[in-house]
Amino acid sequence: MDIVQICEIAMLVAFGASWPFNIIKSYRSRTAKGKSVIFEIIVTIGYLFGVAGKFITYHQTGVLAYSVWFYFIDITMVAIDMVLYVRNTALDKAEDMKKMNETVEAD
Repeated sequence: MDIVQICEIAMLVAFGASWPFNIIKSYRSRTAKGKSVIFEIIVTIGYLFGVAGKFITYHQTGVLAYSVWFYFIDITMVAIDMVLYVRNTALDKAEDMKKMNETVEAD
């Protein structure tokens, strides 16, 4: 493993370190308010381009860089957060319906 791979892995670990905190916040908050699924899709696309680059290099050299596994870990964490976004969106809609029904009953 050379310095380029070490630097790339360090970058992926630094980016990846933020996702567990984001996942925990999404899980505990039970709301999608303030979240951007578009942002997460764009991040995932960026990670997929990184993976594609690793497989292109593998095809050319026969060597698969260690950093590819860190891309997969980061993609998995973003996917978990997107699943929580879907869950939280459903919870938000249910809460909005509950408030609307309470308002109608109060009138």
